[in-house]
Amino acid sequence: MDKPRIDELLPHADGSRYALVMIAAQRARQINNYHHQLGEGTFDEFPPPLVESRSKNYLTMSLEEVAEGKIAYDYSARR
Repeated sequence: MDKPRIDELLPHADGSRYALVMIAAQRARQINNYHHQLGEGTFDEFPPPLVESRSKNYLTMSLEEVAEGKIAYDYSARR
């Protein structure tokens, strides 16, 4: 994976690689759950992907969302 680059992603995670991994993993799980719900007809719990992506990989989609500023980590809110 070469895009998005790490230097594009870190400002959205307060410069923390750990926070970036946590954000991306959680959002990838949400996207995965959304796609599994498509057949069931329930869309209330998990939002759809927030970006148009050529990738079918959920982790790549979540990192693209972070890079575009659709998702950000706020460390002060976690205390």
